[in-house]
Amino acid sequence: MSAGYIEVIAPGPLSHMQDLGRDGWRHLGIARGGALDPGCAALANALVGNDDEAAVLEFTLQGPSLRLPRPLRIAVMGAACDVRFEGQALPQARPIDLPAGDLRLGGMRDGVYAWLAVRGGFDLPRVLGSRATDLRGGFGGLDGRALRAGDRLPLGPHTRIDATTPRVPRWWIDPYCEHEPQAPIRYRASQAPTVREAAWQLGEQVWRVHAASNRQGLRLSGAALADAGGSGLSEPVAPGTIQLPPDGQPIVLLADAQTVGGYPRLGHVIAADLPRLAQAGPNAGLRFRACDAAEAAMAARTARAEIARLRLAIDARLRR
Repeated sequence: MSAGYIEVIAPGPLSHMQDLGRDGWRHLGIARGGALDPGCAALANALVGNDDEAAVLEFTLQGPSLRLPRPLRIAVMGAACDVRFEGQALPQARPIDLPAGDLRLGGMRDGVYAWLAVRGGFDLPRVLGSRATDLRGGFGGLDGRALRAGDRLPLGPHTRIDATTPRVPRWWIDPYCEHEPQAPIRYRASQAPTVREAAWQLGEQVWRVHAASNRQGLRLSGAALADAGGSGLSEPVAPGTIQLPPDGQPIVLLADAQTVGGYPRLGHVIAADLPRLAQAGPNAGLRFRACDAAEAAMAARTARAEIARLRLAIDARLRR
């Protein structure tokens, strides 16, 4: 068994440690956080032989450049990006054994976020039960912050990898094979009388993703929705909640959502569609479609079943 570390040469615009998030603390105002696509992060871990809960490196728009001081098994999942080891292009969505050297995770296509898993995971302390970085709270992950040049990312114990050149298997997985990229984002519209009209208007136009979006919320730009009034009193919110500020431009809360908010709530994006929503880049066009509780529950079951199927397929391949 051995551990070691990965050195950060260049951090990229926003790279930080995440896992599946911290549950059970929202009553104290602490966000759940975690990877914006938990299924994708879990599959990246499965590809390298880790538990689902192992920490992964989440990166945004463009990834970091890293120095591997010893051979490691890695996997990159999420938005398509330019992955290179010592200048050699590498594919995503499969386990790759690399010798010591420089790994560069470049710019992304068709998405905003991707995740790097390494065998053994990242050996970071758990804070409130999770290794996830809470960027607003300034705790978790690596000192509660994004990566910086010169950081050393400690690795968890892992069996020795013998690799003098990159070893790339021919097989891969595709967690998005059943997705329809242009399908509307489904949401459960609020039936509260004060917001009902605005909630249904959400699905009547194409919205654009505002550049000010982040892990806390995805901001939409379009024709302003009807004033929903609202008491201004803080009410519970969660990832997926659709808020309507006074300017009529909705905000869909994401993984780092606060726990309460005073804006009127138009409804909730269903859990199965949140990862796809999070991957929408600046100025991307989005349509929304209202659905009922039964469709939301079926979509959640289908998503869980697909992750389970892929995990079984990965396990079968790794045992060969």
